[in-house]
Amino acid sequence: MKYYTRRIVFYVLTLWVAISLNFLLPRLSPGDPAQIMIDKMSRGGEVTPEQIATIQRLFGGDSDQSLWDAYVQYLNQVIHWDLGTSVTKFPAPVTELISQALPWTIGLVGLATVISFLVGVGAGAIIGWRRGTWVDHIVPSTTLIQSLPYFWLALLLIYLLAVQNPVFPVGNGYDIREFGGPEWSWAFVGDVIYHGTLPALTIVISSVGGWLLGMRNMMVSTMSEDYIVTAEAKGLRKSRILMTYATRNAALPSISGFGITLAFVVAGSIVMEQVFSYPGLGKLMITAVRGNDYALMQGLFLVITLTVLAANFIMDIVYGFIDPRTRSNA
Repeated sequence: MKYYTRRIVFYVLTLWVAISLNFLLPRLSPGDPAQIMIDKMSRGGEVTPEQIATIQRLFGGDSDQSLWDAYVQYLNQVIHWDLGTSVTKFPAPVTELISQALPWTIGLVGLATVISFLVGVGAGAIIGWRRGTWVDHIVPSTTLIQSLPYFWLALLLIYLLAVQNPVFPVGNGYDIREFGGPEWSWAFVGDVIYHGTLPALTIVISSVGGWLLGMRNMMVSTMSEDYIVTAEAKGLRKSRILMTYATRNAALPSISGFGITLAFVVAGSIVMEQVFSYPGLGKLMITAVRGNDYALMQGLFLVITLTVLAANFIMDIVYGFIDPRTRSNA
């Protein structure tokens, strides 16, 4: 119980520090979101003093407010999930923009990450079990693919599977001409899967090599342990030794690494989403940076931070059940 209590206290303090930094960093950066919005409005005509005052209040530009009062107000807004108003897509709330992009990133990057983990760990366990045979030759090829630049692999797949051989489409998460917007229908779900296949394939191909190599090396190390030798001497079935003794223990580091990788799924893949024009958080982040949209950037950073902390906390709890030694050593 002390292990879980310490973990909860640690993550609560980390969350408070992250929220505080998320409040301070935009205020230490150059630029003024309110002034950016006023300049954009002035291109279409004269901006009245009343409009200027309203925009300054909307973007927190009240000069009479102290830093501490602004901090308390920000904490209150975070608790009520009010992350401000976007400049680039004014007057859309930041929470609305994030909620629209978040499912696309989780659905694509999350599912592709899970697939690459399962394929890599499964293949690595088999290769490690059959070490020294012809299957060992698979490892160098997957490692070579993993070393390729991510954006180069994405462009190569687009050229091969979308330009030269138009098997998959490129751009957006669905066919905008056929569907005016997201809807709950089998036709729309199928179209989303069709548009997301090529980006997901990019993620799987580029990341499966790391899981495979790590699991293979752990299996080779685990196979030399005394309890594996004892199990073989007892005449246990090879399938039982593989699954119950070898793979279960060799997979522990991979599971820990998977928790860290899964935590950053919400951050999306900025390069991938930009190359494929996919409507996720990565593309939304680029839009915020290009438009100096500090409120949107601040909201995205907060969501990413919350997700990373939540995922790591869950993995700490799960890892404590999988490996009891973690609780006794913490």
